[in-house]
Amino acid sequence: MTVPESRKTQDRTSIFTNAKRIVVKVGSAVLADQNGLNQKIILELSSQIADLRSQGRAITLVSSGAIAAGKTKLARFAPVRNIPEKQALAALGQSRLMQAYEDAFERYGIHVAQVLVTRDGLIPRHRYINAKNTLMTLLRWNILPVVNENDTVAVEELQFTDNDALSVLVLNLIEGDLLVCLSDVDGLYSSDPHIDPSATRISSVSGIGSDIFALAGDRPGRAGRGGMRSKLEVARMANACGLPMVVAGGRTKNVLRRLFEGEELGTVFYPSERRRVHGRKTWIAFALKREGVLDIDAGAAAAILKRGCSLLPVGVKKVHGSFDPGACVVCRSPIGEEIAVGISNYSSDELEKILGCQTGEICDRIGHHGEEVIHRDNMFIF
Repeated sequence: MTVPESRKTQDRTSIFTNAKRIVVKVGSAVLADQNGLNQKIILELSSQIADLRSQGRAITLVSSGAIAAGKTKLARFAPVRNIPEKQALAALGQSRLMQAYEDAFERYGIHVAQVLVTRDGLIPRHRYINAKNTLMTLLRWNILPVVNENDTVAVEELQFTDNDALSVLVLNLIEGDLLVCLSDVDGLYSSDPHIDPSATRISSVSGIGSDIFALAGDRPGRAGRGGMRSKLEVARMANACGLPMVVAGGRTKNVLRRLFEGEELGTVFYPSERRRVHGRKTWIAFALKREGVLDIDAGAAAAILKRGCSLLPVGVKKVHGSFDPGACVVCRSPIGEEIAVGISNYSSDELEKILGCQTGEICDRIGHHGEEVIHRDNMFIF
């Protein structure tokens, strides 16, 4: 739903005024065209980020564009089609992308540091903490981190989606205040503007449900893997952490300056009133691969959402997927909405045997004393 006008004005102003630690995510469709990287766009982006930094704001840039940059060097060859060729292009283009940023920010005396990550590289908790410490150190040194997925070695089933999911993970790693997603579209529309010329931009959203997802369609980004649906997933995750997100047109003139000056551009996704979520729960939500889905009943869903309870076997109706104890699984409500994600204390085989049973009955069914399916301390609620 949209935000009432009085709250919208107040919240938009405070969001941009108070944001001191910001992640700016820029996609391939913004940075690149048919000729490869657009140097003019990179120069304009660097100028605006330099302005924000001069205001005392710490910026982390999550940037796509390595594959697009690599294509420029191999223009004489046939288009690449398979994963090894795309990963080779990423290796070829990553240096060009970083050199473009080095040259652009050097004009303002800003040092940049490349940070390449993969989802599977962040699954071990100690590596997640190491990534956090590295980013925080760079910010403390007043260096601009430029974060990208390491497409050269990323395994397809463990990839982030066009750096959208990566951007909200980085937002939590740096304990940021705001995510600005610069895209090839200037916000969420009432219908697909590529198809419907009468579509109108929605300036604000509070609460991302099935009605909002229905507006996104399935069209991918022009030069990347993600689309508006991917951005809505990320906005939902950011909001669940108590953080706002903005989607705006990356090629809109002076878009960052105008946003932070209070102009009503793009679409702002407002969080609930929940407190900020940090630490282990964000690692569970954003780093771990989902290995299964648990369909739960209405009582269990209400207990999780309204009272922050653990998930008990009595509330589980069906198990999807095959997984071991310690796997990260999704909790799905009776109406099909993903309401939480957490670490299961049971394997899928064990869960099949204890579906719907009381805790005291677990030992009789699987031979050892029972506990919660997912403890609330190991659960992230959307």
